Amino acid sequence: KITESARKSLASLKRENPRLEPTLAIIQAHNDDLIQEINKNFAKEVGLRVIHIRLPEGSSKDEIVNEILRLNEDPNVQGLALELPESLYSSKVLNAVKPEKDVDGLSGVNLGRLVRGDACDCLVPPTVCAVMELLEDLGGKTVLLVDAGGVVGAALQCLLQREGAATMSCRWKAPQLRNKLQHADAVIVGSTKPDDVPMSWIKPGTPIISFSRDLLPEKHSYGQQNSHAAENTVGSLAIAMRMQNMVKNTERWIQSQQYRKWDLRCLKLQPLSPVPSDIEISRAQSPKAVDVLAKEIGLLTDEIEIYGQTKAKVRLSLLERLKDQPDGKYVLVAGITPTPLGEGKSTVTIGLVQALTAHLNLNSFACLRQPSQGPTFGVKGGAAGGGYAQVIPMEEFNLHLTGDIHAITAANNLLAAAIDARILHESTQSDKALYNRLVPVVNGERGFSAIQLARLRRLGINKTDPGTLTEEEISKFARLDIDPSTITWQRVVDTNDRFLRKITVGQANTEKGFVRQAQFDIAVASEIMAILALTTSLQDMKERLGKMVVANDKKGEPVTAEDLGVTGALAVLMKDAIKPTLMQTLEGTPVFVHAGPFANIAHGNSSVLADKIALKLVGENGFVTEAGFGADIGMEKFFNIKCRASGLVPSVVVLVATVRALKMHGGGPNVTAGAPLKKEYTEENLQLVADGCCNLQKQIQITQLFGVPVVVALNVFKTDSPAEVDLVCEIAKRSGAFDAVPCNHWSAGGRGAVKLAQAVEKAANQKNSFKYLYNLELPIVEKIRIIAQKVYGAQDIELSPAAQSQVDRYTRQGFGNLPICMAKTHLSLSHQPERKGVPTGFILPISDVRASIGAGFIYPLVGTMSTMPGLPTRPCFYDIDLDPITEQVKGLF
Repeated sequence: KITESARKSLASLKRENPRLEPTLAIIQAHNDDLIQEINKNFAKEVGLRVIHIRLPEGSSKDEIVNEILRLNEDPNVQGLALELPESLYSSKVLNAVKPEKDVDGLSGVNLGRLVRGDACDCLVPPTVCAVMELLEDLGGKTVLLVDAGGVVGAALQCLLQREGAATMSCRWKAPQLRNKLQHADAVIVGSTKPDDVPMSWIKPGTPIISFSRDLLPEKHSYGQQNSHAAENTVGSLAIAMRMQNMVKNTERWIQSQQYRKWDLRCLKLQPLSPVPSDIEISRAQSPKAVDVLAKEIGLLTDEIEIYGQTKAKVRLSLLERLKDQPDGKYVLVAGITPTPLGEGKSTVTIGLVQALTAHLNLNSFACLRQPSQGPTFGVKGGAAGGGYAQVIPMEEFNLHLTGDIHAITAANNLLAAAIDARILHESTQSDKALYNRLVPVVNGERGFSAIQLARLRRLGINKTDPGTLTEEEISKFARLDIDPSTITWQRVVDTNDRFLRKITVGQANTEKGFVRQAQFDIAVASEIMAILALTTSLQDMKERLGKMVVANDKKGEPVTAEDLGVTGALAVLMKDAIKPTLMQTLEGTPVFVHAGPFANIAHGNSSVLADKIALKLVGENGFVTEAGFGADIGMEKFFNIKCRASGLVPSVVVLVATVRALKMHGGGPNVTAGAPLKKEYTEENLQLVADGCCNLQKQIQITQLFGVPVVVALNVFKTDSPAEVDLVCEIAKRSGAFDAVPCNHWSAGGRGAVKLAQAVEKAANQKNSFKYLYNLELPIVEKIRIIAQKVYGAQDIELSPAAQSQVDRYTRQGFGNLPICMAKTHLSLSHQPERKGVPTGFILPISDVRASIGAGFIYPLVGTMSTMPGLPTRPCFYDIDLDPITEQVKGLF
């Protein structure tokens, strides 16, 4: 009856979850195989899979615990049971089993829940279930437990008393045993009756139920007159109950995999005036432990990898678990054309999620780029937001984080080394020698690696035996014939180092005269960073890495990372970097920090994977905010490149502006870093603001090209007058913005962005007619022209001969259907940084056209674009220091 009921329940679960294969692991440390045979038979009857781990007899407790800990972390095991000698059933062993996998209900956590009456959260030990099943009409009766101690004894007493029975307990050798036996209405024994205890001590007809640790019936001889049929059925019944527990556990496991409602404890803010420095504010707040935050937002323990106290990687398995969960609302935070004064896009992003979650009780997630250490130690400083709207701890956010950029650097430079080494080896060896080294004899056998077999197939050579290739096939396979003058892959370092902008490699005698000019880029300019930001899975990343074109061969055909045989190694270096990093805001709301592609030559957004995971976690009514670059650069690329890669549809755009930045666009004087602001920026000047709003209006129009509602967030400074703020908001709404809201989150935290959050919530529910700006099937030049004219306001474009040649080459090589990623100054809508406001009538010059095939875009260069920043006369590092006593970082702003 019990196994049939369990079988039906499990069959129902499997119908609802077709890929379900519940697995029970049983650890055995004795030589009795009968119990295992019974377990397997019952499991088979119910439809469960059993893994039998047989440890040597005499195994120590530590060895048992190590095996338990291994199975605890195995995501394919839903239940864990123990079959051990009596001496090994210690609290250390029993409590090592994860409560959620404890099908025998023997852990202290499980017993505590049982005693408290939390029936829905605990499993009754199978032995106890069996005993209770066999006892009837317990109300008002007295039950004696003899040698029934430990967890099983405690659970029995608890359940018996709950059923209205009075319980007594003693050992076989206890002086009061005879008296208790004579008054008992039922006897439960946990060990063999000694011969010196006569059956006459027990009232005739008293039910006697025996059990032991191994769940099998003990062979007692209590005398025919006192025997009870139950005595010989406890063992099998208990194993059936174990299987029933396993089915219950499977049901709970399925429920645990479903979306969980957030139970977020927000952190309180007490803003000070005047506002202290960013690092002082960050230090004054005590962040939650990251595992606590993860649990609050519905992450499972096996979905996070903790780095210290405040950072954790989130595994991509979550996407499979929540694949049926509807996405939340997708919000892009962009800005007007940037100025040296800064608009505060990251600060608005953080303030917005703090307002949504800590003040409006709506689930929200901020997704930010990881900052490069180049600007952190150079001139820009950190990128964690600012004031009372920032990510904490800000020093960890701005420095190494979880090492993703270092992983990209290692992968990028491995590929760079592979290119030069391959050219050297091909130039100094015959076809035969080269082939013998590429496909060596190992332990007397010679074979192609998997990536070499893939190259053979691409070459049309359908052979797997290295000894069968012809001389022509050997040459074709072994030689890439890279043209050194076409190498586009550069080495990278995450430091602003202007003296690496042009270098010479190969000057040592060992490189045999192979000398060429090269360069270093900043690490975040690597195509691998762009791939990390656009990839949708580990498999997708691996394929993209393989497609990266690093040069052309001497016939003009592309040479890829896959051709060099390095794809698998690159994927290994990037296997942890692909996981987003979980952090938190000052008010304890969650943040993903992931990827940081160079905004000028790549798309400048955080990762697709961070967005996808966050959209699942916030739930259907939640919000995910992504901080992009200025609307004409970051937003355009977000829509045309990132949204194509992800398939996600944005709900609303938040366009960030400041009064003083608008004044600059209206014709205000130039600003020098470190110098006091001129009076135009600190005193009311409505005409200058009105003139500068032309840039805000243009950016609203650009947003409307994509059919997405736009909310203007006016980042308020203390020097802004109420009239200036009102003017900007009025012009913005008149120009087509859904709403325009002044924000004070920098000085007040989330409370200062509540009106913005309310406006975003309303706008996200508006009709959305999102569309891309251009069709991918259009020619490359036409796609460039559409962006230049519709977004930048150019009259036309003009390609240099070199740019036109590259366009022709990429079209011939089959790359013409990729989206466009314009590499242009962000400081103006035009190609001239000094032209503020809304320039018109200009011809946009395209000096060169390059391709990131792995990332999946063509990037035209507008003028000259530096991919390696330099240090200023007085870099930020003058102010950065470490306190050797407290180990606290000083000077990060």
